[in-house]
Amino acid sequence: MNPPWKLFGDHLRLAVRLTPNGGHNAIDGIEADGGGETHLKARVTSVPEKGEANKALILLIAQSLRIPKSSVSLASGETARKKILRIEGDPEDLVKKLEMLLR
Repeated sequence: MNPPWKLFGDHLRLAVRLTPNGGHNAIDGIEADGGGETHLKARVTSVPEKGEANKALILLIAQSLRIPKSSVSLASGETARKKILRIEGDPEDLVKKLEMLLR
């Protein structure tokens, strides 16, 4: 299974499937969809109104990776469940942090 991230020079892009109103904030591992694309499964307690769930997702990812939340931004999927996050920083270091998180 391919990882849900792609490396670029100064950042990585992370595919996420977000569940708002998820009971608690959590990262639930990696999952493949019907087309074979992988994404990180995440859930947040926030409702999907006025960008609240997106803000909660950015905070969850930043806290989980121990990076500033200003390093995480939404690249696409503002109103969709499937989103692409842009995470600024050394891509190799970010991948190591993601792999540790997912163990």
